[in-house]
Amino acid sequence: MSDLPLPAPPPPPSRVPGGLTLILGGARSGKSAFAVELGRQHGSGVTMIATATALDADMAERIARHRAERPGWDTIEEPRDLAGALQRVPAGQLALVDCLTLWVSNLMLYELDEPTILDRAAAAAAVAARRSAPTVVISNEVGLGVHPPSELGRRYQDALGRVNQLWAAAADRALLLVAGRALILRDPWDVLTWT
Repeated sequence: MSDLPLPAPPPPPSRVPGGLTLILGGARSGKSAFAVELGRQHGSGVTMIATATALDADMAERIARHRAERPGWDTIEEPRDLAGALQRVPAGQLALVDCLTLWVSNLMLYELDEPTILDRAAAAAAVAARRSAPTVVISNEVGLGVHPPSELGRRYQDALGRVNQLWAAAADRALLLVAGRALILRDPWDVLTWT
């Protein structure tokens, strides 16, 4: 064991990288807190696109807590038309989408089938990828837990997993957050080593 001090972590960037950043993680992985910090690093000109709807008292409380965390940003509350919401973000402003998880749930509540959800996801991802200002999108990774016992749960897990894949393919960078730490996600064909 050395008595040498550990090097200080590098300072956070003064600006958020351009392009589309997808942040995936499980519940309480730190993804929303990290996205909010990215918005703060960006400074002025942040628009939050919130997809949550208050279906019960607990969800209403969670929405209020998330609103309080935002430092006076413009907010577009849009549970279904994500592509349209992204198009309404002023040019030059960082768009922060929180989150695809609830967006897919909302579309399923409106009884849209998976092909329609995937079409809407591809369209919204294309809008996000074309933006000149940074776009940060949050989604849950739901494929690492227990297989859902209900048909609806399995359909949801499948749809969200495919939506996440579409967004990751469109993204300039994708991160998986676990316990507040990030792993960079790369195309498996880029990392495969042929021996």
